[in-house]
Amino acid sequence: MKQDELSGTGLSGRAITAALSGLALAASALLTPGCAGGADAETQAQALVQPGLRYQIDLPVSHPPFDTFHASWRVRLEEGYVFLEHYGSYADTGAHIPALLREMRVQGIEPTGAPFCLYYSDPATTARDRLYSRACVPIAGVRSPRTPLDYDVLPPVSVAYAYVSGPYPDVPRAYPRLSDWMSKLNWTLDGPILARYIVPPSTAASNGDYLCEIQMPAAVAQR
Repeated sequence: MKQDELSGTGLSGRAITAALSGLALAASALLTPGCAGGADAETQAQALVQPGLRYQIDLPVSHPPFDTFHASWRVRLEEGYVFLEHYGSYADTGAHIPALLREMRVQGIEPTGAPFCLYYSDPATTARDRLYSRACVPIAGVRSPRTPLDYDVLPPVSVAYAYVSGPYPDVPRAYPRLSDWMSKLNWTLDGPILARYIVPPSTAASNGDYLCEIQMPAAVAQR
């Protein structure tokens, strides 16, 4: 087993589906040509996908339309990361990744894995301009980055997770599947959703090659 996630204000189970359209738009904006820097954004993000940063996939990948869905749980290990925070529509969160990568290079901070986004607020109960999220890149060791970057640590926590393929705008269709899987174990969402963009459009030969890991921190549901 493994682990990795934050505690704090999270999305309620009933709001998962409502949040997903924003998460998908954020993923789409992350590396789509013409968004947040266009080709330059793609070049920077592609630098994260290299042999030394490959991920070990320990579950079968689930493919749209997710009629067959593979999920599991683990205890994620502690992981440090640098980030840019964002208040506002989740559709804009992923667009901060290129700027984050640029600033990391300026400060000489090396990534240790693929970028991810954390989504804290419940869109069902939070005004759009108050939605809180972070665009993140994992790093090794404790750092005190200069502004505008900040540093934090994902503490150990139990998460339900899955790997999904397909264009990032289709990722939301997988979230209800993962939520249903959690419900069967009497678990509920207990913290920010994490979406890690392992294979972005800039390095994918086809739609089926895109790869995103989705994670939901879990807690036993109160009856």
